[in-house]
Amino acid sequence: MRATAAMTTAGVTTGSDPRWPGVLVSDAVGPDDPRAVVGAPAGFDAARAVADAVLYEGYLLYPYRRSAGKNRVRWQFGVLAPPGWIAEQPSSGPAGVSGSADGSFQQAECLVEATGPATVFLRLRFLQVIRRRVERRAADGRFTPVDELDVDGTRELTFDEARPREFDLAVPLSDLTDISHCSDCSDRCDCSDRCDCSGRLSIPLLAPGGIEVEPLGPRPQAARVVRHWWPVAAAVHLSATRAEAPFRLYRLRVVVENTVADLAAGRPRAEALRRSLVAAHSLLGVRGGRFLSLLDPPVWAASAARGCENLRVFPVLAAAARDVMLCSPIILYDDPRTAPESPGDLFDATEIDEILSLRTRALTDEEKREARATDRRAAEIIDRVDGLPRAMLDRLHGAVRSLRPVDPSTAALPSTDVEAQDTGRPRPRLTAAPPGGPNPHVGADAAAGPDPAAGPDPAVGADAAVGADSVVGSDPALGGQAAWWEPEADRSVHPDRDSVLVEGVTVARGSRVRLRPRARGSDAHDMFLAGRLARVEAIFLDVDGSRHAAVTLDGDETGDLHRAAGRYFYFAPDELDPLADPTDADPTDADPTEDDPTNNDRTGAP
Repeated sequence: MRATAAMTTAGVTTGSDPRWPGVLVSDAVGPDDPRAVVGAPAGFDAARAVADAVLYEGYLLYPYRRSAGKNRVRWQFGVLAPPGWIAEQPSSGPAGVSGSADGSFQQAECLVEATGPATVFLRLRFLQVIRRRVERRAADGRFTPVDELDVDGTRELTFDEARPREFDLAVPLSDLTDISHCSDCSDRCDCSDRCDCSGRLSIPLLAPGGIEVEPLGPRPQAARVVRHWWPVAAAVHLSATRAEAPFRLYRLRVVVENTVADLAAGRPRAEALRRSLVAAHSLLGVRGGRFLSLLDPPVWAASAARGCENLRVFPVLAAAARDVMLCSPIILYDDPRTAPESPGDLFDATEIDEILSLRTRALTDEEKREARATDRRAAEIIDRVDGLPRAMLDRLHGAVRSLRPVDPSTAALPSTDVEAQDTGRPRPRLTAAPPGGPNPHVGADAAAGPDPAAGPDPAVGADAAVGADSVVGSDPALGGQAAWWEPEADRSVHPDRDSVLVEGVTVARGSRVRLRPRARGSDAHDMFLAGRLARVEAIFLDVDGSRHAAVTLDGDETGDLHRAAGRYFYFAPDELDPLADPTDADPTDADPTEDDPTNNDRTGAP
């Protein structure tokens, strides 16, 4: 474990402060590389598929041609650019957890529980941009750059590429919490457990530049491709402090920053990218401890989890043993994984493989020829998709992963009730509100509808009194209700008037609620809305029989625009806390077409 921290290799030059003789560093790529840091968790390699998807997300997008507009503005995630260049750009506001905006650094904080000696592992990964330029020999014998060239029937295009870089580090956790080496404050403060400078480790990193020449065609002196990449300097800062918790818990902080200082002022983004860490992300590992989820922490660590500050990156659990965290600039769930049916990366991990594969196969021969000339990875995609056997295409058509044994006690409940029973939260009661919306002055029992034993209300028309069993196209398995594909089903729902009972309170259009998204089973972005106040705009019914509340956020300046366009945030009833004031609905803002039965469809439902 004990070794000097300074080393130089052909790929990456690293070094560290001489105060830290216990640090191991390496630029190994893969577990079989003899330079790999020994003892790293096996989860590092298990998480590689997801980490690679993050690394190459958006590298090239369908149709994988250079001429496509979406491929003219590249490198959108995890870009750590030179700080001087970032300072020249218009401010995009405070940094959030998403790495979708260019910055000069990223910071990940997570929680690690360790009761004894532990070792922390870090694997920093990023892309280094390469300028790929096609050149042709001119009459005077010198090579001149060209935009494209046909060489012996093969088309060659000038286009930027990128190659992956990896940097490994291992350090005892005790070194990160040992304040005796902190010259900044050890002589002038008592350095309590929460001292931010306790045991901070800083390691400079250099990915050197270079030039590579590749002759083209049968006459190598006639044409060539020149690849040129520029040095990228960075630094990794690693520290740990005790977190406030009843057990031995540490807040681990990793800061990765671009330290390039020689980029001239006023340069375009394309040049800044060549001196940037692109798609930068980290894998954190621990031996002798375990990480805690920030999305679903144990109750005793919830306060410490809320205190973690993540900027342009967010850490999620990435191994079943809870010994690996993936710090990603793209927001993910805990335990992310790639679909086993996927035959390979398409650089668009949130898209459906079958759709992309079929559309790629449908490209014309000329479009495929351009894609192959754009980038060698694009050529690999075209060749792989064209060669997919029928059996593999069939596998892409779909897979069911959510099957589980049916509990007879909940088999007849709506899906929302099953969710509530699984989470131990109160079951929301689903109701259909009378025309005009719920009366806020009527009790919950009255809002749920008339007592069936009392018979139909004589004031209600005969059509309304007809039972559900009489509906044309009704499905006995659904209790006599119309099947979702029947027109009658659309006419039976009124999102602007329907309601749902949550904890005995009727929630409908105009109700104000506090959002409390589930820790699991909801959209990853929903967690950033936890605790926000919102206004319910409609209650939708999906084809599975579950209700969803469409809401707009209080204080959102674009709320009126979202409302006009029908773009909402959607939450299940058990993710809502009704507020004391039952409604602030303004009856004058009702949709003038809401009474038109032909307009009541579910096109705005999630």
